[in-house]
Amino acid sequence: MVPNDAPITNALSFDIEDWFHMVEIDAVADSSQWPNLPSLVERYTEWIIETVTNANVQATFFVLGWVAERYPKLVKLMVDHGHEVATHSYWHRKVYELTPDDFHDDLRRSIAVIEDAGGKPVRGFRAPSFSITPGSEWAFDVLHDVGLEYDASLFPAPRGHGGYPCPMEAHAFTKAPSGRPLPELPMSVMRIGTLRIPFSGGGYLRLLPGGLIRHGFNQLNRAGIPVVVYLHPRDFAADCPRVPMPLKRRFKCYVGLAGTKDKLRMLLDRYQFDTCAAVLGLNETPPDTYATETAR
Repeated sequence: MVPNDAPITNALSFDIEDWFHMVEIDAVADSSQWPNLPSLVERYTEWIIETVTNANVQATFFVLGWVAERYPKLVKLMVDHGHEVATHSYWHRKVYELTPDDFHDDLRRSIAVIEDAGGKPVRGFRAPSFSITPGSEWAFDVLHDVGLEYDASLFPAPRGHGGYPCPMEAHAFTKAPSGRPLPELPMSVMRIGTLRIPFSGGGYLRLLPGGLIRHGFNQLNRAGIPVVVYLHPRDFAADCPRVPMPLKRRFKCYVGLAGTKDKLRMLLDRYQFDTCAAVLGLNETPPDTYATETAR
């Protein structure tokens, strides 16, 4: 436990995908049509890199292989500014819908194009839609097999395409079929009564007022737990294209887009951040010294 008066370094991360990589939206489900759709990933990712670099913060960019292959200069820009590049898969397909072989091939392809573009080794992974769920623990053995050093996919609260009961802090995930431990940096949730409430990324951060987001930060940081922020280029895009989708999904996809830039600036001004790998302490902490995988 970190003393209450010690500064907490939180993890700042961005999932680099385009707006049309949303899952389970029929209008953009055909990947053969993606090259023909208007893109926003390049200009908003450039804005993100400029903003966090100007704040003297290093972040982790979980890059979709599909994006890295088409915009390799974006990956090089991240590396040149001292940020960490990691993989968000190649095709942005939900892990629990893949076979282990398909997942392995997708990961290998994504790692190859990201490393080719950036010239730095890829160490971490975040699953599309946080889609490592109970029953797909086999995915951790695949992460080991392709040489990755940590995962940032588990979401310790119910959500649409993910959700996995696990500790709220960094820990060693030990439930892979092989039993091999892997450092896990789960997404952040705050406690309100008996509930676990997400607050630090995506639609949750766009929806919630700044005061409630700060409450979540302060609650976790007082307990010595770093907060994990995760955002996408489309989270900043008030001009994001609209396509047909269910009303509930439309609200989640488009709520609060105009205010996300100011919320990110507020967080950069108030809190200390670093990369996911740095927050995990991978350069000094062996993976098997993390807290064991016991839901709290």
